[in-house]
Amino acid sequence: MALKDYGKVAVLLGGESNEREISLQSGQAVLTSLLQSKVNAFGLDPKFEPLSKLAECSRVFICLHGKDGEDGKIQSYLDDIKIPYTGSGFHASKLGMDKLLSKNIWKKLKINTPNFVRLEEGMTYDEVCKNLGSSFFIKAANSGSSIGISKVTKPQQYQAAFESAYKVDNTVIAEMMIFGEEFTLPILDSSPLSIVEIRPKTDFYDYEAKYHRDDTEFICPAKLDKVLVDKINQLGMKAFNALGCSGWGRVDFMINNQNEVFIIEVNTIPGMTSHSLVPMSAKQSGLSFDSLVLKVLDTAYA
Repeated sequence: MALKDYGKVAVLLGGESNEREISLQSGQAVLTSLLQSKVNAFGLDPKFEPLSKLAECSRVFICLHGKDGEDGKIQSYLDDIKIPYTGSGFHASKLGMDKLLSKNIWKKLKINTPNFVRLEEGMTYDEVCKNLGSSFFIKAANSGSSIGISKVTKPQQYQAAFESAYKVDNTVIAEMMIFGEEFTLPILDSSPLSIVEIRPKTDFYDYEAKYHRDDTEFICPAKLDKVLVDKINQLGMKAFNALGCSGWGRVDFMINNQNEVFIIEVNTIPGMTSHSLVPMSAKQSGLSFDSLVLKVLDTAYA
């Protein structure tokens, strides 16, 4: 049971982005948890219901992934009607959603992130190779859940990868491939939780591996020595704070064969599904799913 009165809480879920399916799963899990904790909560899907219904709420738990949820739009709306909400504010959400903007900020601050270029129509595979080498990822700048991401290792893959990303967002980047292991650092109440190592059986940690396959292996806490963990916690928080993020989130990173850490991206509204990494890490830190949900709700300062 919740130890304090949160008032009436709306859980925003679904929406109209290409991550709608995941948002519905996250939102339903959060809503079920809040009701179990005796919080006066209800779900609202902006695809079918007016946002004006939020005016009757005391707080909003945002589970909208992707466009309109993580790009600052809903945060701006809630700021205007003066209703507290979970997670980062308008500006930080916009930066976190946009891989090009966030990577440019990190580059200026000398926060290690893989080299990248913005792709323009007509740029050739050979031109990209001059900057990034012959193996790289092509990514839609404003998308999550690995939608619009392709691995490119030969010229024949280049054009199709660009077109796939461009269908998702008209800002497309190419990012140098880091050869090493993939990890994530969940953050709660602006403090790092246990690091999770991700070992996908697919070519990389794509949409299928994230949400549909059951053979992706997760090691939590990751088997890293304390010195490296301290370095990652410090770097991850620096990357998170550099964008102005707050409350909770997730910093994805890679470690190459020389033990160099590369920040890949920040996720300001992580998934809360059965496959999601923040609940896994929180559990390792002694937090049940219900306790985690209430702690995230606490980031909506009333």
